[in-house]
Formats: sequence, C-alpha cells, structure tokens
Amino acid sequence: MAEIEKRVFADRAQYLGDPDFYAVPVHELIDEHYLAGRASQVNLSVPSDTDKVVAGLNIESPEKPQTTHFSIVDKWGNAVSGTYTLNGFFGSGVVGTDTNGIEPGKRPLSSMTPTIFLKDGKVALVIGTPGGSRIFTSIFQVVSNVFDFHLGLKDAVGAMRFHHQLLPANTIFWEPCAPIFGQLAADLGVAGFYLANQGFNGDIQAIRVEHGVPEPVSDPRGRGVTSIGKKLKAGRVIQVDWHRPRRA
Repeated sequence: MAEIEKRVFADRAQYLGDPDFYAVPVHELIDEHYLAGRASQVNLSVPSDTDKVVAGLNIESPEKPQTTHFSIVDKWGNAVSGTYTLNGFFGSGVVGTDTNGIEPGKRPLSSMTPTIFLKDGKVALVIGTPGGSRIFTSIFQVVSNVFDFHLGLKDAVGAMRFHHQLLPANTIFWEPCAPIFGQLAADLGVAGFYLANQGFNGDIQAIRVEHGVPEPVSDPRGRGVTSIGKKLKAGRVIQVDWHRPRRA
C-alpha cells in the first residue's frame, strides 16, 4: 500500500488543481491500463527510489511541482458526503518564494475526498474524513478493508492504519494506538523503510447501506458521533439515537 500511495501522491502533486482553471486529466488517471501500469512498478520486496518516482502520465502538467466531514443517507436513498476545510490555518498571507499563481476564485489544492459508492444505481457506502494529506490514505485503507478484506464497517474503520505520501522518502507513519513493532518492523527495516510515529490519522465518518438499512460508523479515534432518526411524524423526526464510539 505504501508503494501505491507513493505513486498516488506523485500524480497528485503534478496533475491536480482547480478544474475551473486547469484541465485535470481525470479520465487518464483512472484509466484501467494506466492503473495497471502503475501497479506493475511496485516491487513487493524493495521500496522504490523516491527520487525516481515521478508522475506517470506522458502529458504536460497544467500545474507545476481545519477540516470536518459528514456522511448522510436518508430513507429514500439520497446521500451526501461533505468535507469542509480552510485548507490549513486561515489567512491570506503569502509565505516564502512560491506564490503558486494566485488568481481570483481559484481553489487551492486540497486532499478532501468526500466519497459516495453506488451499487446497481443505489447508495452503498458514504465515507469521508478530515486529516490533510492523510485523507487519501485513511479512506483508501478503510475502503480496502471493506471491499477487499470483507470486514464489517465498524471493524474496517477501527482497524490500524498507516500513512505514506512519497516524502519523506520511504517513511511509513504508524498510529500511537497501533504501533508497528516486532518482526513486522524488522522486516520493513530490512526492506528499506523507515518507521515514524504520527499523531492524527483521520476521523472517518461512514455509512454503509445494505438491503436498504443504513449502518453509520464514527471513527473511535475521533470525536464524531452517529445518529439515526426514527418515528417520523408530520415530517419531523421525534426520536434520534445517538452513539459515540469507544476506543479499542
């Protein structure tokens, strides 16, 4: 996963930007042949040389090198996945030498990834999280836990997560609640990876819908809560069940 994430962040840095100002190559980035080619570059035994991991598309790039999220599904199957952010500390100052081509109305590059999965045209999963660059890796790993490893949503969200984003080179960040140690840490060290502690690793808010029944889950790492409205009367919810997850 770390090697895949390394390439995802290389492409992100090169190709993503405000689509109102730049032609983001969405179709090329999600093309099955392109993704298969990127996956084939992964050596399961040795980490790639970070300096040699570059954006993968053979096209010119239009852009050179305090967040919250909610997930909602209603009784009719409508879904909302919304992430709101100031993209770091609020302000309008220009720091450093790279002003990054400021233009009126241009949105800054962000890692926000509010996501809705559909199955047979109906909502199957609504998911998102705050977390800056860790948004990508948090959502990716939870989704993989659900669909690849067939975990229940509560277990998928609560499972240990790690983070890697191309730089710092070959560094895998682990969570304080689930440190990487022992034989696994030794094997990763032999393979060429460095391990480091991280503080915050996302606060997933997700709802899975199966057979029309919603299952909301809030990340036990965070402060989120789940709620299910019941007993509609005259268009109003007169009972709400709240639940705050416990840390494992």
